[in-house]
Order: sequence, then structure tokens, then C-alpha cells
Amino acid sequence: MNWEALSVNINLVRFNTDVGKTKPENLVHADAACPFCDVEHLTNIIDTDGDIIFLKNKYNVIEGADQFVLIEGRECNSDMPAYPKEKMRRVIRMGIKHWRNLLASGKYEEVLFFKNYGIMSGGTIRHPHMQLVGFPKLKSDLLFDEAELRGIVIAERDGVEFNVSNCPRVGFGELNVVVERGGSLDALADFIQVGVHYAMNHFNKRCTSYNIFFYRRAEKIFAKVMPRYATSPYFVGYNIHFLPNNVERIAREVQQFYFND
Repeated sequence: MNWEALSVNINLVRFNTDVGKTKPENLVHADAACPFCDVEHLTNIIDTDGDIIFLKNKYNVIEGADQFVLIEGRECNSDMPAYPKEKMRRVIRMGIKHWRNLLASGKYEEVLFFKNYGIMSGGTIRHPHMQLVGFPKLKSDLLFDEAELRGIVIAERDGVEFNVSNCPRVGFGELNVVVERGGSLDALADFIQVGVHYAMNHFNKRCTSYNIFFYRRAEKIFAKVMPRYATSPYFVGYNIHFLPNNVERIAREVQQFYFND
């Protein structure tokens, strides 16, 4: 079958279900061993910064792509809201460094950089980590619309804007960070940490999962913190995005909770 002919206006990539069946999982089966805690047996390590580890993914489920993992630290039951500020900044700097290195390598047309956390996020491992996936061929213009990263401004600092989306990618509580050329990666890390903390502690008591998606366009870097629930059938079936009526309230709440100095 000519897969390229089928994917003229979409990014259609092949997923190897045989490899997928072998992947470890400890979100549903919480008693299962965590491979990221077993540091002595990790292979294909590329870089480290203290207990932060960047390595090649052992389970390459996406055919034709190269998958990598950024293990955020040794603590299996911790996560970004609990990190000391400097630890959070080191994690983001490490991820951005290798994202840029992979893009500059010339091997990939696009490199995706994202985080899954929680059972509704699409992840399988509880241990906090992020993923980078290099695609030799991928249509960059189909990955996102820059309008999805704009919104009501919550805070600004050092060339970085923090906002709540008023043109959401899916629908509810999407918080965006926009880094202009030369903007501070430390401010990016700080705003992401605030966004994750808000999503997991204040946005909705039922929220136990989230994603972080990173994007690039020209000289800008974007990050979207997206609380995750069962995805709306309107979006899945018909690509209808919801604009909730509480985006102004979310902007006020985040300002009140985190920027009320």
C-alpha cells in the first residue's frame, strides 16, 4: 500500500503494535517495576546532568522515527510542581538543549518534544519523564496553528509570555508559554511549573493527568500545558474545538494564586 499517497494532507505515521505490546506499564498496574528507577540497567545513555538522564528509547514504536527519553530525576513519585525551582530549570534546559541538537543534526525534518503525565495523558510510565521523537519526514505546517498558543495574558517576564488560550487546541484550561527570540529559558521553566501546578491543584479536582507540548516557529518557542480528561467526541469525531466560558476566570485565578505580589 502507498502510505505516502494516503497522507497528502495529514501526518500519517506507522505505529508498530508488536513493539508496543512489549512496553512496560505501571500506571494501571501500579505494582509493576519501574524501568527508569533501575538506573544501573539503563542503556544508550546520551547525556546526564546529575540525576537527569537523556537516552535513546528502548521501545521504538514509531516506524522510521528515532525516539528519545528525558528522565527528569531519580524520584519516581515526584513531579514538576514539587521540584525546587533550579531543578525545574535544569530539566527544561536539558530538554531544550537536546531538542535543538536533534533539529540541528540534519537528520530530521521535525522533532516532537512533549510530556505525558497520568493515565489520561497517553503515557504508560508513572516516573516523571519527557519524550523527543525525530521524524526524517513530517509536515511541520500541519502540527499546530499558532493561534492555539495565543490568549489572555497572565504574566510576562524576560521576553516570555504566559497566557490562557482563547483559541484552544481541544478545549479546557489550556495554558501557553510563548518565548520570543532571546527570551529566558528560566522564565519558560518557571511558567510551565506554575501551569502544571495550577492544572493539577486548582483547575478541576478531577484532573489527574496532563500533557506538555513544545512547538517552534521561526525564532519562537511555545509550550502548552493541557489538562487531560476523556477527549471530547466533538473533537475526536468532527474536529470541533470548544471555547469554554471561564477563560477570563482562569487568567484571574492564576494571577491571584501565583503572581499576586
